Amino acid sequence: MPTHEQVTVGVVGADQIVPRIVNLARELDNPALRLVTAVYADEHAAHEQAARIASRVDVFLFAGPLPYDVAVAGGLPVPATYVPSGGPALFSALLRGVLEKVFDPARISVDTMARRDLKHVYEEIGLSVAGVRLKEYAGPESAEEFLDFHRTLHDRGRTTGAVTTVPTVDVALRKAGVPTLRMTPSSMTIRQALTTAILMGGGAKLEESRIVTMIVRVPAASLPAHASASAYWYQELRLSLHRELLRDARPMDAAVVPRDEHSFLIVTTMGSLRLATDNLSMAPFLDRISEELGIRLEVGIGLGTSTREAEVNAQSAVDKAAGGGTAFVVGPHGFVLQIPGERTRAAERPVPGDSRALQILATLAEQLEKANDTERVVDAEKVAELLGVTLRTARRTLTTLVDEGLAWPMPPPRSNKLGRPPRPFQLLVEKLPR
Repeated sequence: MPTHEQVTVGVVGADQIVPRIVNLARELDNPALRLVTAVYADEHAAHEQAARIASRVDVFLFAGPLPYDVAVAGGLPVPATYVPSGGPALFSALLRGVLEKVFDPARISVDTMARRDLKHVYEEIGLSVAGVRLKEYAGPESAEEFLDFHRTLHDRGRTTGAVTTVPTVDVALRKAGVPTLRMTPSSMTIRQALTTAILMGGGAKLEESRIVTMIVRVPAASLPAHASASAYWYQELRLSLHRELLRDARPMDAAVVPRDEHSFLIVTTMGSLRLATDNLSMAPFLDRISEELGIRLEVGIGLGTSTREAEVNAQSAVDKAAGGGTAFVVGPHGFVLQIPGERTRAAERPVPGDSRALQILATLAEQLEKANDTERVVDAEKVAELLGVTLRTARRTLTTLVDEGLAWPMPPPRSNKLGRPPRPFQLLVEKLPR
């Protein structure tokens, strides 16, 4: 993947995985890529180790979601991403468990990965997931419960072993006599994470001002045969799509304009896109709008130093995304990146009206109304004040509201102070039942 601009990636992780990431980076054969490494003995030292090399890097790549969250909570001066867990990594762990006779894969405990991914893996290998116990990752606090989760289940005879993603939990379980394997990311997953980090680092070096053009298109397959674009029902669909795009584009400070009968053009900057997509780990627009309107959308994202270059790349990207369900990024110098739909769990969300998140949103809206605050924009500190909770709980609350589609992250205000400014969130009070 050639590029003319040197990008320095800070690789932060445990000593078991950092050398592997470095070796795979060499295989990318990118002369403009430089690596600076920082190794920790405990995941909670991730921020300390990242801070040690921060002045020398353009972007951070953390070994997993736990060290990433720990470091981000402490504030980072440059963008960051992480190597995702689960998926292909679990296949490898289960195979090793069988070949090395470590445990019965039908009766184990697993941490970190999403329940949906766990089910998919077991369906593909033809095993029942009924005897598998899962502890999902929901932030650094949840990871502190992993050790007791695995050990208690094994001590009670409900599992034959454990699969964990956390090196310190792996070591502690082995000392406690629990048959354990550590789930490590596949080579393909690491390469994709490196590619994402390089792309993010390149954008950061341009002060996050690189032009981003997105094309959102209604696939031809979503239209009835012989349908006319001028038909009344289709005009209603276009109006609805335009309205939903404007709603999602607002946190990105993006402009939305009709491009042709079947697509819209969205123009923003790399910095705003990165904030709205959690460092390019999830595609914009796809999941929520597709679910809202009942159609699959095609999303192409083009990067460039000019609007024209970005639009040409966006056209190439949206063609790669034909059929919907995923998005592509195409940038200068051969950059191509595929990103999945938003990390939502619509099927697992509670019924509106019974949602705990809706109750929290209603409480926040009521408190803001009492204070004559009509903007409905809050940050973690404001939520902590309104709900009377800790700052950590407030951050987790805002994450829940975003996951439930009840709030949108907004670009942080510009600040001359060191560290990242607090991220504001727009509360979507219109989602409250009338």
